[in-house]
Amino acid sequence: MSYTIRAFTPADETGWLRCRVLAFLQTAYFDDVSRSKPATAAPGLDLVAVDAGGRVVGIMDTGIEGDVATIDTVAIHPDHQRRGLARELLERTRNGARKLGAATLDAWTRDDSDTVSWYRAMGFTESDHYLHVYADHYRDSSEPGRAIAEARPGLRPLMVFAHAQLADEERLRGEFTRVHVCRRFAMPL
Repeated sequence: MSYTIRAFTPADETGWLRCRVLAFLQTAYFDDVSRSKPATAAPGLDLVAVDAGGRVVGIMDTGIEGDVATIDTVAIHPDHQRRGLARELLERTRNGARKLGAATLDAWTRDDSDTVSWYRAMGFTESDHYLHVYADHYRDSSEPGRAIAEARPGLRPLMVFAHAQLADEERLRGEFTRVHVCRRFAMPL
């Protein structure tokens, strides 16, 4: 199958959303769903891979601030994975970010073994870490209350998303059902 990689256009939004949702379903980002394409954190590069029928099957959005380019989203539709699309999107992103003055390309991701392995295979180096902690009423009704020191009168938290230090991982995994290690990967451009 042949693919074309090009800049994202507003007409791609529905396909972008579908690709992202389906790609994220089997990952630790399974619930990171939006009804519209989020704005990239900083201006940069938003690329899509489209199949011969014009369907979006791969995405890579990268914001550039100063000399650091950060991958905000990378996703390949499950029916098109393991065909080199992510690698090609990465290469186009590296070249584009370099032309825009970035010296480093980085990405933050959770602890999905396939994702972590891909970043390593692409030449990224792992460095910083912290925790993503979810306290979810529907997994354990006591979790949100345990995650907040003081609730506002009249409000009952049902979901809390928090960042925590890696040093607290063992304790937090004992208290909450869903804890992920968030990892920074970076490479020089």
